[in-house]
Amino acid sequence: MTNDEPDATDALSRRKFVYAGGVAATLGLAGCTGNGGDGGDGGDGGDGGDGGDGGDGGDGGGTPTSTPMGAIEIMHGWTGGDGKTAADNLRDTFGEEYPDLELEWNPIGGGGNQNLDAVVANRLQNNNPPGAFANWPGKNLQRYDGVLGSVTDVWEEEGFQDSHIDEAVDLHQRNGEFRAVPLGSHRLNNLFYNISVVEEAGVDPSSVTSISSLIDALETVASETDATPMTQAMSGTWTTTQLWASVMLGKEGYDAYMNFVEGNPDRAAVQSAFESTGTILENYISDDASSLDLTASNNNIINGNAAFIHQGNWAAGAFRNADNFNYDEHWGAKAFPGTEGMYMLHFDSFLYPADNPTPEATKQWMAYVGSQEAQIAFNRFKGSIPTRTDIDLAANDFGPYLQDAAEDFANAENRPPTLQHGLAVVSETMTALNDVISSEFTGPYNVEAATDGFVEAVSN
Repeated sequence: MTNDEPDATDALSRRKFVYAGGVAATLGLAGCTGNGGDGGDGGDGGDGGDGGDGGDGGDGGGTPTSTPMGAIEIMHGWTGGDGKTAADNLRDTFGEEYPDLELEWNPIGGGGNQNLDAVVANRLQNNNPPGAFANWPGKNLQRYDGVLGSVTDVWEEEGFQDSHIDEAVDLHQRNGEFRAVPLGSHRLNNLFYNISVVEEAGVDPSSVTSISSLIDALETVASETDATPMTQAMSGTWTTTQLWASVMLGKEGYDAYMNFVEGNPDRAAVQSAFESTGTILENYISDDASSLDLTASNNNIINGNAAFIHQGNWAAGAFRNADNFNYDEHWGAKAFPGTEGMYMLHFDSFLYPADNPTPEATKQWMAYVGSQEAQIAFNRFKGSIPTRTDIDLAANDFGPYLQDAAEDFANAENRPPTLQHGLAVVSETMTALNDVISSEFTGPYNVEAATDGFVEAVSN
């Protein structure tokens, strides 16, 4: 990464990320039962935001909501940290743009969107949908077959196919119609670090370009400082699945990773990734990791209690929103070791339920989500990048880190889909993977059993 601001004109080419951005009869909702494990990035965790501590948000049930007549009920998981800041700014900006439209703002806390997914599933199963809810596109849309309406008219009227990146256009369609609108994009294959801690340890992050060199760096931090080498929020299983995916990509390469998510896993590659992930988790995380949520883990970097963290770049949103904690002065970032030249892609989006309680007003919300105003309001606080190709990040206070991330997207040789957050595999598979982590890889770390479970979960 560099600190040079990308040329605003250059960055706006369509194929270079701008940024420089009656339910179905089978109703299990194709796996939309909310146990999708901590299936994905939710609050911050997943994208949702930072997840916060959020409580369980209730079960949603079939009880009529208290939504005022005509108000648009918006459900999301951004209840803490950078996610709450970004979401509140999105809501407030909408209110300024559309003062005659009322929002019923309904955040559901819990890391990895776990609680949000459960509430949404119950609401959809009971024919009581919200106006729109935050979730992920790609293969994740399959879980909602039969309960999503079409927003193809919004895409056409707003010209979104011309103003958003190609991946956004492709991944927001299901069964011939657009079912969702993108709000922003995260990169998953990141390694963030506290500059003071790594300097005290004598570690040069730029030299950490392989999984073996990462483990060497963690060992050096452990021996030379009192800091935790890598902070890991393990109050939910999704962070371990996510870490494994980046280790797999960094150690075994793009082809091995794609073969895995496409259902043709190389068992030796899967096991190798588990061995390295197990080494990290057994030796270099804190004793209280099992009780840490993502906000607390991010704070370990901010407070200088840890050297490294692996997360999506929502962590950068948390760092940016912290007082006196500046990019390239107090914290730094690089591609996860071994994944240089790759951009593991993830989207934050809003999905449009069928039988919508406020169809026209909700479509106005969906049009807003894909607009310049919304994508600026949300992403610069969230640590993500607009999916629109016509936003000048330098002119809109996105800061040097996000400009660097945009340049990395534009120059990426490969953009593999994120495993944990809905793009790469269907919900049932993601649930099965997280179940394997929960049963076999939360300490002790059973490499053989976890390998068998992962291979079985994805195999065609």
